[in-house]
Amino acid sequence: MAVIQIKGTRRESTGKGGARRARAAGRIPGVLYGRGEPPVSVAVDGREFEVAVRHHQGGNAIVSLNLDTGEHTALVRDVQYDPVSRAIVHLDFQKISLSEQIEVEVPLHLTGLAIGVKDSGGILEHIVRTVTVRCLPTAIPPGLDVDVTNLALGQSLHVRDVPAGAYTILTDPETTIATVVAPAVEEVVEAAPVEGETPAEPEVVGAKGKKEEGAEGAEEAEGREKAPAAKEEKKEKEEGGKGRDKERKK
Repeated sequence: MAVIQIKGTRRESTGKGGARRARAAGRIPGVLYGRGEPPVSVAVDGREFEVAVRHHQGGNAIVSLNLDTGEHTALVRDVQYDPVSRAIVHLDFQKISLSEQIEVEVPLHLTGLAIGVKDSGGILEHIVRTVTVRCLPTAIPPGLDVDVTNLALGQSLHVRDVPAGAYTILTDPETTIATVVAPAVEEVVEAAPVEGETPAEPEVVGAKGKKEEGAEGAEEAEGREKAPAAKEEKKEKEEGGKGRDKERKK
């Protein structure tokens, strides 16, 4: 792994105010620590740092940090980004020796098309995405490739299946990295009737409408039949009244 050359300065002003002033000047605030020495507040040119690490593969970049107090070999242990602008807002540098082994997190990359996906319609689940390894700083791999081609439906790959190299994997070998599972099947469950409850019968709208229409027609017909009789009755009463009036006059 190549060592990236970076120039920096010590920051006399620390805290949030000092970090804001460094960012306003186009510099990235950070801290340099490790190897039993007191931490030092530093700042590096933002543009220079981004250009220097742009073509670095994976994480765990190693830099030679040139300060006014001397040159320090360090691992870029953490990079913090602004959640909105994605600009780098802080850096953590850990002092290391190129001749001493260190522990780092290395990403896992799945390669190939699992036969359980291709032939059985399964779904590949990537469960663990990094492993911890111990190695010399110059031997840190940018990533570890894991071939899933022979993974059938219901089978899994574990950390023990990761290819060996110039490193020691510290993650539990039984940890599952990836597995092929059957696709989920949606089940349609019908609600069971409640005990003692009579299922509701569907309402027949057409029949009800016809019934009501028939009832209304019968009432109209009955009204038409009663109308002449009522007129006759009224006429008889009127004639009877006239006759009684004549009798009284006599």
